[in-house]
Amino acid sequence: MRLFLHAGCKAGPTEDDRQKQRMKQNLNHWLGVGLLFATIGIAAAQKKPMNPSDSSAATNQLELATFGSGCFWCTEAVFERLDGVKSVTSGYMGGKMPNPTYEAVCTGTTGHAEVTQIEFDPRKITFEQLLEVFWESHDPTTLNRQGADTGTQYRSAIFYHGDAQKLTAEKSRKAAQANFRSPIVTEITPTVTFYKAEGYHQDYYRNNSRAPYCQVVIRPKLEKLQKKLAKPSDPAPAKP
Repeated sequence: MRLFLHAGCKAGPTEDDRQKQRMKQNLNHWLGVGLLFATIGIAAAQKKPMNPSDSSAATNQLELATFGSGCFWCTEAVFERLDGVKSVTSGYMGGKMPNPTYEAVCTGTTGHAEVTQIEFDPRKITFEQLLEVFWESHDPTTLNRQGADTGTQYRSAIFYHGDAQKLTAEKSRKAAQANFRSPIVTEITPTVTFYKAEGYHQDYYRNNSRAPYCQVVIRPKLEKLQKKLAKPSDPAPAKP
């Protein structure tokens, strides 16, 4: 009973008590704000700038380039020999039919171009350097044709990945025109859905280097560009 009366009859807080409570709350607030800024300052001081040469910071910095320059068997064989290129995948791009097959693309009615999508390390080879090889490895002045291969699927095309590649491609095309008598007809368009070609098209030259098409069309092209393309560990193109 005594405890109950003591609790129930306790006098309410005075004005001085309320003022002290407000002062304590304000003090706690500003102490918290100060602690927050101090923590941020310490974290900023301890943070190290990223070193571009640091291998751990440079991982997963590969980029993509997508080119159409006639038969993708030829294009793949050329670009996979460049130092700094990690992988080259043959496929289709630029058409309206989803999941096109090689047979469908060969009709010339799907709108797709045969392309190679190139995964490269820009620290070893730049997009500009890839474009130099692109212009040298095919005839960009023939509309919808490369040699005996004719049709819209064999058109010369650069599918850019971002505005930077677009500007670089346009500048490169303008510079390359000085090397050709006829106007360059290469289209420069944004990347759309890439469809990987059937398995037997991948690494075609490596797997079929003695096939007639490889001997007559691809091998002479590789020999012409050998000094520019060869990696230190690459063998010479296969002889018949």
